[in-house]
Amino acid sequence: MALFRRGTAGKPGEWYYCVRHQKVEEGPECRAADRLGPYASPEEAAHAMETARERNEEWRNDPRWQDD
Repeated sequence: MALFRRGTAGKPGEWYYCVRHQKVEEGPECRAADRLGPYASPEEAAHAMETARERNEEWRNDPRWQDD
């Protein structure tokens, strides 16, 4: 018997994008390591990968992260 339950974290009404299944889901369907979010709406969650790409590009070009 396991001491700790390996459950998913999240609440109904929170929206996530599952990178493993490449789909939008509400609440705790997939494990946290496979999700991006939470987002306020399913539309925001549907654009999660685009949002992540934009943020990565901003960080890549941020002078505070450039090693000289």
